[in-house]
Amino acid sequence: MLGTFQQSQLRVEIGATASQLNQAILRTAQLRQWLFPQILTGNLLAELSPGLTFTSWIGFVPVEHNVDAVETEGLRLILSRGIDGIHEWQWGDGWVQSCLEGVSFLPLQAGNTATLLRLKAYLALAEKFRR
Repeated sequence: MLGTFQQSQLRVEIGATASQLNQAILRTAQLRQWLFPQILTGNLLAELSPGLTFTSWIGFVPVEHNVDAVETEGLRLILSRGIDGIHEWQWGDGWVQSCLEGVSFLPLQAGNTATLLRLKAYLALAEKFRR
């Protein structure tokens, strides 16, 4: 893979429980909603599980995700094609952390920031409708 090795480690406060974060990150129907405008393709099951492989499209750039590990409050993805690297998620009550590192031409810090902001906005909107 050509590109530059990059790292992005972000942790943000989110007005959601660990259970709500678990559902938003691991359930593919919710994942598709808050990751928009990224498009997810592949044989996605209802929930991410180890061994599952899918592709997200960032514009015309495909990024293949292989689900390496899923925990109650964590997820590890092995990335290839547009990004050769690892994306790890951890979460708990009121917070989420995303660590992304790899070789890519894509600006990983900007992308990671945008992804966390979309997740935060999605959960804030969901909370508003629950009230």
